[in-house]
Amino acid sequence: MTKGDKFNPNQLTFEEGLERIRRASKEAGVKLGQGILTSRDPDVLKLTNLLKVDNIPDGFQKWQLPLSLDRPSQMYISAGAAFTKVSEHSHDEGDGIRFIMSGSIFYNGQELTAGDWMFIPAGELYSLEVGPFGTLMCYCYCCCCAGFQLYHGDEVINPNPAANL
Repeated sequence: MTKGDKFNPNQLTFEEGLERIRRASKEAGVKLGQGILTSRDPDVLKLTNLLKVDNIPDGFQKWQLPLSLDRPSQMYISAGAAFTKVSEHSHDEGDGIRFIMSGSIFYNGQELTAGDWMFIPAGELYSLEVGPFGTLMCYCYCCCCAGFQLYHGDEVINPNPAANL
């Protein structure tokens, strides 16, 4: 793309984007909605390559993720201490996705690090363990993963684990 070109990122409708995911999933042999997917799964890597996007500015690479959330969602940032274990649980009210921003987590014997993601369909049981350097994650869920009581603490928290070293 040259400096004179006008960048137009929106070349497909939302429904056409979903159809693109369905076609690529079928070609890669990935059955969406049937279990937890991570960016490190071998068949998902093939699927991700099929979903590479080329309508981007010079100097960027871009991939469409092989999923979509089916209704309005809420986002969270979570910082986890090193070696914290999260026991098996599920989010029965809706699908969710978590992005590893820094550090790592271990899921199903595999380490997910900065830039990786994990898609969790509604009702899927899972557990995880935080890696040796802690983790910072962004979550997007089609449910509310917060308690009713609001936190009114005095401490201002920086969610970047590196800032707390």
